[in-house]
Amino acid sequence: MGNIALMAQNSMSFGIRAGVNFQNINGKDAQGDQLDNTIVPGFNAGVNIEIPVGTDIYFQPGLLFSTKGAKSTETILLQEVTSKLSISYIELPLNIVFKPLLGTGHMLLGFGPYVGYGITGKYKIEGGNLSYDQDVKFKNEVSNAEALDTDIFYMKALDAGANFIIGYEMASMLSFQLNAQLGLINIYPKYTGIEDTPSWKNTGFGLSLGYRF
Repeated sequence: MGNIALMAQNSMSFGIRAGVNFQNINGKDAQGDQLDNTIVPGFNAGVNIEIPVGTDIYFQPGLLFSTKGAKSTETILLQEVTSKLSISYIELPLNIVFKPLLGTGHMLLGFGPYVGYGITGKYKIEGGNLSYDQDVKFKNEVSNAEALDTDIFYMKALDAGANFIIGYEMASMLSFQLNAQLGLINIYPKYTGIEDTPSWKNTGFGLSLGYRF
């Protein structure tokens, strides 16, 4: 048993990864209508550990810094107004990755849950003579008094959902992958006294490069 544990420990590896995100926020507004948002670019960077759990199967927990958000455009008083929400998260992905041999390297197929926590953000509105920024503040429920503060845009800090990965790891240990995320919880806070709460969920995909040591 000691030898098996030692072999498993020796075959663990450390990785770094960074790339670009293409994120959106999907869901419904307070009236139940589908959100009409568009994708915004961002980035992600972080580290992970790969732990063997079976033949060509690995548990890959990680820690990422990731930016998400969405953009929307509407016409108000004959002027086009664009609003953009940007939120930075610290994320903990917990993926299971299947790495069968393919050529001189390994194919990457993975899935698993992720949990994220918002740490900072901005909400910007621009169009015509209108231009202002709001800082994002994270709260699960917003009181009537807090809702009157026009300098703050409120969001929930907690985000969680599912990851999907496909990619290729070369013999040099350099890898590239396409990943998709599907948010499963509402990141829009509840406002005191208001029953109809919008449902906002992070969704997106990304491209990244990684290296294993």
